[in-house]
Amino acid sequence: MKETTLLAPWSEHQLIDLLASNPSVIARGNGRAYGDSAIGAPTTVHMRHFNKMLAFDANTGLLEAESGVLLGDIIAAFLPRGWFPLVVPGTKFVTLGGAIAADVHGKNHHRDGSFRNCLVWIDVLGADGVVRRCSPEQNREMFDWTAGGMGLTGIILRAAIRLRRVPSAWIRQQTLPAVDLGDAMQALERSADASYSVAWIDCLARGAQLGRSLVMLGEHATPEELPPQQAAQPLTARRVRGRPLPQPFPSFLLNRYSVRAFNAAYYWAGQRRAGFQIADCDSYFFPLDALLGWNRIYGRKGFMQFQCVLPPDQATNGLRALLEETSSAGQGSFLAVLKRLGPGAGPFSFPMEGYTLALDFPVSRRSLALMERLDRITLAHGGRFYLAKDSRMPADVLRQSDSRVEAFKEMRQAGGLSGRFRSAQSQRLSL
Repeated sequence: MKETTLLAPWSEHQLIDLLASNPSVIARGNGRAYGDSAIGAPTTVHMRHFNKMLAFDANTGLLEAESGVLLGDIIAAFLPRGWFPLVVPGTKFVTLGGAIAADVHGKNHHRDGSFRNCLVWIDVLGADGVVRRCSPEQNREMFDWTAGGMGLTGIILRAAIRLRRVPSAWIRQQTLPAVDLGDAMQALERSADASYSVAWIDCLARGAQLGRSLVMLGEHATPEELPPQQAAQPLTARRVRGRPLPQPFPSFLLNRYSVRAFNAAYYWAGQRRAGFQIADCDSYFFPLDALLGWNRIYGRKGFMQFQCVLPPDQATNGLRALLEETSSAGQGSFLAVLKRLGPGAGPFSFPMEGYTLALDFPVSRRSLALMERLDRITLAHGGRFYLAKDSRMPADVLRQSDSRVEAFKEMRQAGGLSGRFRSAQSQRLSL
């Protein structure tokens, strides 16, 4: 386990002094990255005090905010006014700075791209202690590398993002059961015009049922589509109270038999609710946020996530191989997600056109061995890996999967960044 010194400056001046007095640092938002990308080597700068919204243009939807603001805070403040972030990941408890550093993507990447597409500008504190405004028009190279740069280009202080107008705080969801992987992929391809799409996938199904899924499409519901009670106040969302899981969670309940039984029950329940429903935004976009401490379901050792993206021409064979390996190992998870991604953007962002699969595994030797086999399958099918979800990938696997690594490393060295902004992940992966 990596040890780090955690510091939480209150002001920009304190932050600049902290940067000058420490050999190397990394910024940390709300700690929602699944691995070691926000653990400094040796110092971590917690940005929790940089949590103010600074300005909002109600005509254009342009929001200026500090990097420690949570996406959940933005949604709580602006959804009642008819505005919603253009791109959200699977949790609203990520900071604005973290969303930029990971260049997060959501259920609408096939249409709207990643988080960088809603960025107007970002203010970045560099290794020399100077704050620079970066945008597509100003300091463009730093703008491009910072969105998706995992905090390794500097400390993000502020940003301006575009919000989108929405007619209500509700989603018109359509659930499409898919009998196998091919059926699920065809459903996602046929639904390319949907605003949002995602598939929960049963990663332990085998044989003719391999990859059976529930494809969930979404559109922002209009007031006319809502039941009378919601239609009267369409921008008032249902309050979702977090439900804590029992702690400590009895880890013996998590095994191949219980996971297989849960996945089968969830799939059949999804079949019964096939068709259209009205769902609140939290339930559609952030289902896990309603389960407080959900990560502890995997026991004291925690969990690891595997997430890759495969190009379209390799996706069918690659996904089938990944699911067959996972099912055979009996190490499947409750939280297997398949999404169709659109074209990628940015010199070091994760998304590229194709299919992304995310799988959670409890920390164990068997899981680590399985993930190494999944790495090899991904490499054989031209895929790459999501650094925001990585906690154990070797440096050579990253380089085999992503030809952009050396250019990123050279940029850091040329700009004097490699010695000043370092995380446990960047050390592990030799970035």
